Amino acid sequence: MVCSHFILIFCLAALSAVETDGFSTVQRRTQHTSSTSLQLWPAVKEDTNTDSVEQVADENNQSTLLKKLFDTTGSSSLRSTSQTDALGQKTTTDTEESDESGIPPEVLKPFSLLILSQFILFLGVGAVIPAIPLYGQSIGLSSASNGIVISTPAVALLLVSRFAGVFADKGRKAAMMSGMFIIAIADTGTAFSNNLATLVVARLGLGLGRGIAEAGERGMLTDLANQTPKLRGRALAIQQASVGIGIAIGAPAGGYIVEEYGVRSSFLCVSAAAIAALGLYALLPETVGNSLTTVEASTTKVEEKSTENEADWMELLKTSQTWRSLTICQAGVSVGYACKIAIIPILASTYLGGATGAGFLLSAAGLSGLGGAVIGGTLSDQIGSRKAAALSGTISGIALASIPVGLSLQDRIGSDSFSFETVVGGPDATIFAGLVILWSVAVSAQGPALTSLGQLNAKKGAEATSLGLPRAAGDATYIAAPLILGAVSDRLGDIIPGAACAVAGFAIIIGSAALFTVEDGKE
Repeated sequence: MVCSHFILIFCLAALSAVETDGFSTVQRRTQHTSSTSLQLWPAVKEDTNTDSVEQVADENNQSTLLKKLFDTTGSSSLRSTSQTDALGQKTTTDTEESDESGIPPEVLKPFSLLILSQFILFLGVGAVIPAIPLYGQSIGLSSASNGIVISTPAVALLLVSRFAGVFADKGRKAAMMSGMFIIAIADTGTAFSNNLATLVVARLGLGLGRGIAEAGERGMLTDLANQTPKLRGRALAIQQASVGIGIAIGAPAGGYIVEEYGVRSSFLCVSAAAIAALGLYALLPETVGNSLTTVEASTTKVEEKSTENEADWMELLKTSQTWRSLTICQAGVSVGYACKIAIIPILASTYLGGATGAGFLLSAAGLSGLGGAVIGGTLSDQIGSRKAAALSGTISGIALASIPVGLSLQDRIGSDSFSFETVVGGPDATIFAGLVILWSVAVSAQGPALTSLGQLNAKKGAEATSLGLPRAAGDATYIAAPLILGAVSDRLGDIIPGAACAVAGFAIIIGSAALFTVEDGKE
């Protein structure tokens, strides 16, 4: 029911965006005509100006009458639209109120289309999640080979991130559409791969397409958010929630598709979703430069070369404490996600009664993350993106770091003290599940805050390039983190259950602590 309501909201938002866009055109024309009529009074006054005292008195009387007319029509503005439009007052007031209290129509329409396309895309992505480990087994790959396949897209994302950012800064739509086209081809290639070599090539293509498309998407989100700065955090939370809901719906649907039509069919679902998203992207306007005034646009052109130099990653790291902290923090976040993929499913299977219990926990964590995204967006708007990211990141790190403590409680606390024993297996399992869900909520809250902080400090004209820096750091970390956490688990897992989770938690805490060293405001 919640998911159907969410989809209905998407459709209504898109329709309202179209309607309000058409109304805003009429509104702008009315405002232009009204403002012209308002300019006639001072013009006549200037041309007929004399030194006559009687003339001045007449003009003062006319001004008094005009002021009364304004007051009268202003008080009845809600009852008589035609009177207030004639004086040019209601149109201006409505426009100002729209800018202060809501999303302007010229932002609402592309934002709604972007959110809808993301939702559809991640329906397909969710469908392929249950199939990834099964697909490797179906073509005879070992666990080690499966690890290579899983990490291959991250390698491509890292290698293409710099180029993708520069490309997206020249045109958001070109990057988004070309990247989505590559994704569709790559997942089709994955579906028809029959050995490790062809599978690695296809997954490299997936990483290439994702890197280019996501750079354009981050840039367009930044352009739209810059036009509604007071709603930045909540807008980013809506985008993250749409992704989460898409995966939540797509994952069980993908499991059904795999059972009915085979494991390869799930990858074709991603290709179909990518093609649908590509079609929606074609309807979006190009946002590079669209939000700039004439003066800002000319300044941007003059400073284009210096902006490119400022957006150089090494230069950002040398000169900006904010970008250094963002990079460190994103690396810590990636260690947490690596723990989710490599360690938590194994622990969940052990303590929660097998694969079914593990699947239940991951589904619960994903759904709880939707609430975390809303919390993070709201906090970002209320207390600032830096504080929101640091606070939520610290909580997520503490949650993971506490897992070994929770798993050691079986011998300390009698199971009769816990009513959840029959559901999740005992006090240690109960606390383990609770800590994983807490981590999911906190890390989901941190996402919009980190993105908002990056957008606020991105170099003008090179937003996608700037935002690609922490993403590249996260991708690089994600390549090595599963191997490190796996080694820790092999060496200490029998002695300290969940030791790898503690390592991941401390990495997150260190990354979040870096944000406390940054002062509020743009650098």
